[in-house]
Amino acid sequence: MTSSSGPRRLTAAAVTVVALTVTATACSSGSGSSDTKGARGGTYTIWDPYPQFDKTSDWAKLLDRCGTEAGVKIKRTAFDTSDLGNKTLLAAQQGNPPDVLIVDNPVVSTLAEAGVLTTTGDIELDTAGVDPNLLAAGQSGGKTYGVPIGANTLALYYNKDVLKKAGVDIASVKDWKTLTAALAKVKAAGKKGITFSAIGTEEGSFQFLPWFWGSGAHLTALDSPQAVSALSLWKDWLKAGYAPNSVINNTQTTSWQEFAGGDYAFGENGTWQLANAKKAGFAYGVLPVPAATGGDAAAPTGGEFVTVPVQRDTGRHAVSQKLVTCLTSGDNLLNTDNTLSYVAPTGAVQDKQVAANADLKPWVDAVKAAKGRTSDDLGTKYPKISEQMWKAVQAALSGSKSPEDALSEAQSAVK
Repeated sequence: MTSSSGPRRLTAAAVTVVALTVTATACSSGSGSSDTKGARGGTYTIWDPYPQFDKTSDWAKLLDRCGTEAGVKIKRTAFDTSDLGNKTLLAAQQGNPPDVLIVDNPVVSTLAEAGVLTTTGDIELDTAGVDPNLLAAGQSGGKTYGVPIGANTLALYYNKDVLKKAGVDIASVKDWKTLTAALAKVKAAGKKGITFSAIGTEEGSFQFLPWFWGSGAHLTALDSPQAVSALSLWKDWLKAGYAPNSVINNTQTTSWQEFAGGDYAFGENGTWQLANAKKAGFAYGVLPVPAATGGDAAAPTGGEFVTVPVQRDTGRHAVSQKLVTCLTSGDNLLNTDNTLSYVAPTGAVQDKQVAANADLKPWVDAVKAAKGRTSDDLGTKYPKISEQMWKAVQAALSGSKSPEDALSEAQSAVK
């Protein structure tokens, strides 16, 4: 995976998939995958969102190796993420879903509610070692659908040289008040404060969520005083010149490019920029996004779930379970997450990652505090909530509405 594709790729499908209406019994009359020779032998299909990995890649070789261990051949098809959810729904309607599906975590609840996916209980898939906050992104209606293959999230990159010249000790940045004070010092020293992405898409919501959740707000109440305080924070930063007006149109890529220029003290971005950070030409550090009154804010999780679609021939599920277990266990999981620039979903593998690369420690901390966008049983409600959120952010930052009015209208639209 090219790391810069992470969150955009991870979020776009959520809205796209919801546009398709599929009945809850869509896959109950299907014919299974193309080779139905039973639980052992034959060919098993795996669909994934990693088209950048060809058949010579370590990822493709791992799939083949897991197939060999399960006694089957693997037919792998890679799709662009924006297409994968819709293609899965269509395949389920036609009775020919893949045996194993690796899909963006915000889309899991949509597919589950459409009746496309088995539960971990259905196929006796062990999730005991997975961090509960990451597993929650694949839960709907009290049931779990699949296992996370890894996670990425957001944090604050900071430029050590800029902060040093401004007389800012990064250890002093513990909450919104101290972060804003640091931005004031940076501006007074002739440098730039913070950049982020507030574009009117899911990317904008993705970047706003750490501040929204860090205020104590909930997605079921977009107009709460806590939510208003989060949007007011961003609005006040623009008004004071601590953040540039360009954030309104910034993607996470263009926001990173601003930070990488070397004049900004802080840039909100993700794990996928680690390689670029090392090439930036200046000393940097990583700080979890602080919550309003201190501690780490919950940032949204990106990453995929390995799931098992429902097959008419349920005898295929046993091998599918073996394939999922192979992909998400032990050294296989470690190697895959390192390849994808992901933090592993289990504490045991996270410890191995940090032992091998100390730069991952703040990202592990951020992931442990992270939260799935569809958690709290929001499921298919999330895309509509998110759309109204990014519209409110745009309205407030552009000055067309106050944070209070923008979020009030957003909440009314959701209802």
